[in-house]
Amino acid sequence: MPQQPVWVAGWLQRSSPLLPFTFPFLSLFQIHKQKSQNFNSDSFCSRQQKQRVHPLQQKMALQEEEIKIAKEAIKHAIKALRRRHLVEEAAHSPAFIALSKPLLSQGSEWKEKAENLEVELQQCYKAQARLSEQLVVEVAESRTFKTAIQEKDAIIADLQSELAKARDECSDLNTLLEEKTKALELMISENQVLKTQLEEAKARADKFEAENKMLIDRWMLQKMQDAERLNEANAIYGDMLDQVNNSSIEQLARQQVDGVVRRSEEGAEYYVESSIPNMCKQRIPGHEGGCGTIAFEYNSTKLISGGQDRDVKMWDTNTGALVRTFEGCVGSVLDLSITPDNRTIIAASGSKNLVVWDASSARTRHTLTGHMEKVVAVDVSKISSRHVVSAAYDRTIKVWDLQKGYCINTILFPSNCNALTFSIDGQTICSGHVDGNLRLWDIQTGKLLSEVAAHSLAVTSLSLSRNGNTILTSGRDNLHNLFDMRTLEVCGTFRANGNRVASNWSRSCLSSDDNYVAAGSVDGSVHIWSISNAKIVSTLKEHTTSVLCCSWSGFGKPLATSDKNGSICIWT
Repeated sequence: MPQQPVWVAGWLQRSSPLLPFTFPFLSLFQIHKQKSQNFNSDSFCSRQQKQRVHPLQQKMALQEEEIKIAKEAIKHAIKALRRRHLVEEAAHSPAFIALSKPLLSQGSEWKEKAENLEVELQQCYKAQARLSEQLVVEVAESRTFKTAIQEKDAIIADLQSELAKARDECSDLNTLLEEKTKALELMISENQVLKTQLEEAKARADKFEAENKMLIDRWMLQKMQDAERLNEANAIYGDMLDQVNNSSIEQLARQQVDGVVRRSEEGAEYYVESSIPNMCKQRIPGHEGGCGTIAFEYNSTKLISGGQDRDVKMWDTNTGALVRTFEGCVGSVLDLSITPDNRTIIAASGSKNLVVWDASSARTRHTLTGHMEKVVAVDVSKISSRHVVSAAYDRTIKVWDLQKGYCINTILFPSNCNALTFSIDGQTICSGHVDGNLRLWDIQTGKLLSEVAAHSLAVTSLSLSRNGNTILTSGRDNLHNLFDMRTLEVCGTFRANGNRVASNWSRSCLSSDDNYVAAGSVDGSVHIWSISNAKIVSTLKEHTTSVLCCSWSGFGKPLATSDKNGSICIWT
């Protein structure tokens, strides 16, 4: 039983006869007070424990449950107080009546006690008000927590959906990574295989290079031996030829009959006073794609031609029949030259090299390489079959030794060369250039001897006279000029209204007796001028397209011309 207040115990001692009536009231009041305190403490402790133990949702549920319990407890407490108050009034009313008189003396004490009880009752009401306020606050907090929980639930749902998407993306990325990994492994394996093949190919290439170097060394040794043998043979032949020439000079000066000069020695040169051609004797379909160069053999009516079909052909101008074809050139043939002994043919090619053939067997003797651009002009020395000069669009002139098979000198100049020729003594090179200048070079030193502005536009052709005293130049300005080799002064100029030079490599020519000039035109006509009066003596019309080259036989006739369609006309 709970401990009673001191004033209650003293009152019970003084008024023991009223104990049966007063004890229930006091005991009920104290029991209710104790229960209220126990209930509040127990509920508060249980609530604190649940808040510490359970998560946020369980906390809210427990708070709502505690609020309900607190409401019921307050209601129950109020009802109990009211019942007890009524019961106490009913139970003590007789005692109060019976004892009213004896108790009047003690009224002041009872009044004080009643006031104390009223104070306690007011305290109970205040506690009830505080509990109500606390209940309202907790209800508001519970609603706030519930709203926060709903928001957190929505955030959690969004995060879960994002997490699911992220997991799907991660799965896709893992799949893609696996595929890329497999592809990378495959590429690595292929790369290793290719590296292995490359190493094998490099090893084979090194082996082939070593073998090629060995073969080149052997070939160069053989070439040197052959060159030495050829040098010996040529020296012997040169000595014999000099002896023959020296013995026949006096006879040659005396053997002129009706304009014909003859040499009785084998291999000697014949020439006849040239006649003016006026009729096309033969029309030969020589090449496909154009025939840019033609040249007669010395002491022969055989004609050599070269064209864009990369072939060099030999023709019989009497019958128009093909005698021989020279193959092995890998580019268009832009110029031709023949050695004085008619044994060797040299072709300038667009494939940056020169091809040397044996005229009798059509076998390739040399392929002269060294130019960096297409070779457009070539000529052989008039006194020796050994030296050859060539010009290319790399702005160089190269001097070649046919016996050794390689270049012995290179001349550099500022403008590309379109045509060149040897002087009669073989010591000077004459070259016509794109800048319109005629230049003379020393073959031994490569130095420029003299220079003259021959044309206002590019020089296209050079033709040296038989005696070597004059040289004919043709240019893109549609003029044909005759220069004195000793002074480089103009001796004559030849022009015609319808005569227009077709290309940078259109070749004109002098007749064998140096009395006429022949030049082709864009309209397919061939004009012939007399050197003595610079007048046109004949105009030949047989070609249907631009005439590219003219060549006069050393016998004085025939005249050969070639055009852009590859046709060759023989004129008599």
